[in-house]
Amino acid sequence: MSQFRVLAGVLKGGGSPLLRLRAGGLTWRCWAHPKRGCSSRTDPLPAVVSNSSYVEEMYLAWLDDHKNVHKSWDSFFRNIQASGPSGEAGERRPSALLQGRVLSRSLDVAEKVVEDHLAVHTLIRAYQIRGHHVAQLDPLGILDADLDSFVPSDLITTIDKLGLYGLNESDLDRSFQLPHTTFIGGQETTLPLREIIRRLEASYCGHIGVEFMFINNVNQCQWIRQKFETPGIMQFTNAEKRTLLARLIRSTRFEDFLARKWSSEKRFGLEGCEVLIPALKTIIDKSSASGIDSVIMGMPHRGRLNVLANVIRKDLDQIFCQFDPKLEAADEGSGDVKYHLGMYHERINRETDKNITLSLVANPSHLEAVDPVVQGKTKAEQFYRGDTQGKKVMSILMHGDAAFAGQGVVYETFHLSELPSYTTNGTIHVVVNNQIGFTTDPRVARSSPYPTDVARVVNAPIFHVNADDPEAVMYVCRVAAEWRATFNKDVVIDLVCYRRFGHNEMDEPMFTQPLMYKQIHRQEHVLKKYSEKLIAEGVVTLQEFEEEVAKYDKICEEAYTSSKDEKILHIRHWLDSPWPDFFTAQGEPKSMSCLPTGLDEEVLQHIGQIASSVPLEDFKIHPGVSRILRGRADLVKSRQMDWALGEYIAFGSLLKDGIHVRLSGQDVERGTFSHRHHVLHDQEVDKRICVPMNHLWENQASYTVCNSSLSEYGVLGFELGFAMASPNALILWEAQFGDFHNTAQCIIDQFISSGQAKWVRNNGIVLLLPHGMEGMGPEHSSARPERFLQMTKDDPDHIPVYFEVHQLYDCNWIVVNCSTPANYCHVLRRQILLPFRKPLIIFTPKSLLRHPDARSGFDDLAKGTKFKRLIPDEGPAGQSPGQVKRVIFCTGKVYYELAKERKQQNLYRDVAIIRLEQISPFPFDLVSEEVEKYTNAELVWCQEEHKNMGYYDYVRPRFLTVVANKKPIWYVGRDPAAAPATGNKSTHLNELRKFMDTAFNMKGHFIS
Repeated sequence: MSQFRVLAGVLKGGGSPLLRLRAGGLTWRCWAHPKRGCSSRTDPLPAVVSNSSYVEEMYLAWLDDHKNVHKSWDSFFRNIQASGPSGEAGERRPSALLQGRVLSRSLDVAEKVVEDHLAVHTLIRAYQIRGHHVAQLDPLGILDADLDSFVPSDLITTIDKLGLYGLNESDLDRSFQLPHTTFIGGQETTLPLREIIRRLEASYCGHIGVEFMFINNVNQCQWIRQKFETPGIMQFTNAEKRTLLARLIRSTRFEDFLARKWSSEKRFGLEGCEVLIPALKTIIDKSSASGIDSVIMGMPHRGRLNVLANVIRKDLDQIFCQFDPKLEAADEGSGDVKYHLGMYHERINRETDKNITLSLVANPSHLEAVDPVVQGKTKAEQFYRGDTQGKKVMSILMHGDAAFAGQGVVYETFHLSELPSYTTNGTIHVVVNNQIGFTTDPRVARSSPYPTDVARVVNAPIFHVNADDPEAVMYVCRVAAEWRATFNKDVVIDLVCYRRFGHNEMDEPMFTQPLMYKQIHRQEHVLKKYSEKLIAEGVVTLQEFEEEVAKYDKICEEAYTSSKDEKILHIRHWLDSPWPDFFTAQGEPKSMSCLPTGLDEEVLQHIGQIASSVPLEDFKIHPGVSRILRGRADLVKSRQMDWALGEYIAFGSLLKDGIHVRLSGQDVERGTFSHRHHVLHDQEVDKRICVPMNHLWENQASYTVCNSSLSEYGVLGFELGFAMASPNALILWEAQFGDFHNTAQCIIDQFISSGQAKWVRNNGIVLLLPHGMEGMGPEHSSARPERFLQMTKDDPDHIPVYFEVHQLYDCNWIVVNCSTPANYCHVLRRQILLPFRKPLIIFTPKSLLRHPDARSGFDDLAKGTKFKRLIPDEGPAGQSPGQVKRVIFCTGKVYYELAKERKQQNLYRDVAIIRLEQISPFPFDLVSEEVEKYTNAELVWCQEEHKNMGYYDYVRPRFLTVVANKKPIWYVGRDPAAAPATGNKSTHLNELRKFMDTAFNMKGHFIS
């Protein structure tokens, strides 16, 4: 009994010590008291006390009378007795045992039995943890899905490995008690070791590999074990098999049809993973059965046309007419290639007879950029429907293996999955694992064993499956849908497949993967293999199979004929989220006017009072916040507003009108510059918060303000998706500093700037980008306005016929740099009151948040007032324009520095300062009025940014168009530079002093 060890335990409620009994490198946890029970564990623990007396006492008590011990001890010792050498039973009397010989032999037998049982338990756990490493996942049979041919040493692949567990070949036919952490026994509690190993291999080493033992929730692990270990659980009826075959026929024959008709066209077909279509339909069927009625999907280009045709069920003729090179798009915009477009369709799910809405979100070739967009759109639909648990709306994301492993936005999106203001209550991820990325072998494309390892960061179970086993794929999809419905958490399906052709149909993959593609050319199609299997089983006949194939081929041919009658392609047919109550039936705005954005005095006062108070009783706020609220109250009494109050009024007034407002980003609740404080924290009660904005009115819309994860790419994509769901919401994303939007540039370039042109996708998202040269260094100064202005579509050489609303309708986005709180409030309200939606880019201030001159009166927001695209000089210069010698045009914060300098030099009558508040689309009409007003003055554009940055390159040609090239527009500002700002405070001040001197230098030494 020397290897039995009692491990030091703890006293439980003053009772007997909880002991840990060591045997065979594992432990049993038991109570020392004979009436307490014993339960098995498998985590090794260090032996600290060598003492078997407790076990011997327990054993002696049991031999004297089995009722002396707990029933679990009784079962334990009975098993020992049954396993001992024959002929000893008659000697097992207490008197004989106490003499030592039988006791010693019995305890030796007990030790061996316990060790063997615990060894078997360890073996079972080894398969649960590492069985996926030896699963038969690659349909080609040439690669290891985990990039490693090594077989874990603790899996029994040969008889000699039994020795690792202290077992041998003779033990294969011994029966062992099964632990409660496995379901391989079904209704049986014991199994021979040989059968245990066979069932473990069937569960974990076949065509399905399951990664789940890293999940730190026992119930979830047990749920997964039950789904994959229970004998005979993966069964399909003949009807289900026929449905699966029919779906596989549609998936395969669709690709074959396109290949025949357009052999030289890129289509990014699904060949090699045709099982994706029945997989998605199985997920949707199972989810529909659990109550889901809206599914939002995102995917890369491979297989998109097939998904549109056979999952979303877009009309085939509309897909086929996309291949006609002579077609011209009927709607505005450039359009996009067919394998980037999205779709929205409401139909009946034939398996459940329930209505279901399917959306596929359009996205560019930035493969994973759509992930957070889909999540945001899903969250919005759940929010507007009150679906807090995700029981009605869900998302499915499809990925390629190389992109899933390689693109950081995947990680960012996963880390949003369980944040309160971002969770979609579980997403089903389907990875189309081609085992290649374009031409790059996975062994040089990732460092992780699997492309799916990133999902482990949120404890998402990962189901690897051989895509050439359709029934295994269908089962995994069922389990994934059940998991999402049960636990509301993400889950990943890794479809290990291959790519029958190259990256696209014109590519030659033999250049770089000759051995793989030799095997692929020999690989039998999955449809052929599965149809032959079902014919052999008698599920279908050959004639029935051929008839089903002919039936779908006929559907495709008829749609092809019909597609030739389509004279014009309507891109609007491809909308992924239409707003039928917002636009006309033709997709046009219902009017081309904008309501005034001013407000009644009582509304201003009411919002101001709430903004400067705490609506909850007995709520203790920080003294610093108290000072801020008192300052707001003083402003309200004087009918004044600063930047924070102007924003508060904009949000509050929209909430009154039923407009949901959502502000998201890093530290937005307080505000990076500690100016906002939209969420108040009780200083004495943990987690007690107050959002005064939600206490403004009865029956108001809700206000959501949420600090985000430290992400720009993922969070901006999420908010963009949220803004897609409804036009009746103001959705804002604020960068911590404007500079930081550069890590979200992909979303800005691919979705926000060009989204409407490519996909007819109106979107009213607002970007708040803190901007201003204040000596804070190159990474905390510039929001890079030049980038946004370079991508604006208005023509610098053409003055439009219509302005304001019409001009806004024609642009791709709106770029503003407001200099007053009132104008900031107006532009936010205008964003909702416009009859259409355009992205709004606002360069927000930092120092102006508390600048004493950056104030507005309530009169500036009075009824009938509106956003000022340009603010003229209203001082002496504006009143006597004929005397003005110089007109300085500028935008944003630099106005206050120019005004200060003008005051110091007493040049009120000589120099006019005019502010462009809306930079794009350019206010040609208002600029023209100002230029004509100051006929004798020279024109200057002054900016604080470097000459090769900021606004100059955008405004200069437009100013020249206004003056018909009869007058120059001079530049005043910083010289060209590589970095957007200096990090040296002294240098910053010297630069400022230099261009201030230049701006008011009457000798005309300007840079043209």
